[in-house]
Amino acid sequence: MNYTKDQITEALGKIRYPDKNQDIISLNMVSDLKVEENKISFLLVFPKANSPFEKSMVKACEATLKALIGSDIEIDIRTTGKVVTAPLKSPEEKALSGVKNIIAIASGKGGVGKSTVSSNLAVALAKTGAKVGLLDADIYGPSIPKMFKVENARPTIEKVNGKDMINPIESYGVKILSIGFFVNQEDALIWRGSMATNALKQFITDTIWGDLDYLLIDLPPGTGDIHLTMVQTIPVNGAIIVSTPQDVAIADAIKGISMFKNESINVPILGFVENMSWFTPEELPNNKYYIFGKDGLKNLAAERGIELLGQIPLVQSVREGGDYGNPAAIDENSIIGSAFKNIAAAVVNSLDKRNVELEATKVVEIDPNASCSS
Repeated sequence: MNYTKDQITEALGKIRYPDKNQDIISLNMVSDLKVEENKISFLLVFPKANSPFEKSMVKACEATLKALIGSDIEIDIRTTGKVVTAPLKSPEEKALSGVKNIIAIASGKGGVGKSTVSSNLAVALAKTGAKVGLLDADIYGPSIPKMFKVENARPTIEKVNGKDMINPIESYGVKILSIGFFVNQEDALIWRGSMATNALKQFITDTIWGDLDYLLIDLPPGTGDIHLTMVQTIPVNGAIIVSTPQDVAIADAIKGISMFKNESINVPILGFVENMSWFTPEELPNNKYYIFGKDGLKNLAAERGIELLGQIPLVQSVREGGDYGNPAAIDENSIIGSAFKNIAAAVVNSLDKRNVELEATKVVEIDPNASCSS
């Protein structure tokens, strides 16, 4: 027997959400409902991220539908939590009106896997049902196109209110923009700082990002013009610092913290991600070899009172995923996929807390003659 969307909706309307004492249809928790011949799929949107009722509500939906239709029906239920948006002092302060949250991903030094973290975090967030964008702000060393296997893609231009606007490339459910789409892969980009910062401004303001829950900005290593241009152009909700555990990387990570916490910038740190925390052979998942030292960033997090969002082991699949354009976060059951799924949940929690507790996000105003050292 074939069932209609109305019949499925009516059945789901009998399921009550414990915390609200209302049914999930009245609470608008069911989205993107699709009814096919032998498959029902929909997105279950919880009132907040990481709801304690997530597993029980999914089971209740599955049981209700199987009781109605039969046990042979295929049911695909994706889950997500409503995104808490930081309040704004005025609409004009936000250059990206459809973007709810902007997250900067930074590192004090190169080679710590910041772009790998950015790519996989974007995919992990998209897999929750969130709308995600990723801006590759590493103008001189763009790597995001390769990591998503879209090196040969070329964004199209669309006229919007008489202005040329860029359509980002979409891959694995993530909207992507990078200077790598506009230059020859083998050419060195020999630009003065002003040219690079102008390119970043254009990517931010002249791109059709649309409605996004999260826009991740993959920053270049260090602290410089690109970072300042970003905070002067858009209101950044928070920053994530990526580092390996070794002392030399930790020393540079501290500089990144100092930049975002500088009085004139004051961007909240959402947390740390420690990459290459240990080496784990995939065939021996319980073995850990601390090649770069143990718990360096974890200890710094405890010392500074900053959340450690997660630790990522060094496994071969991470390198292969980046080289071949298949982000490891795609497979949630793998070691890395599971790690990024947990990190994504921690990021959402930290961001929600920041948006509820802290003041309105605003664009940073920096005196060009003032020093930002601390």
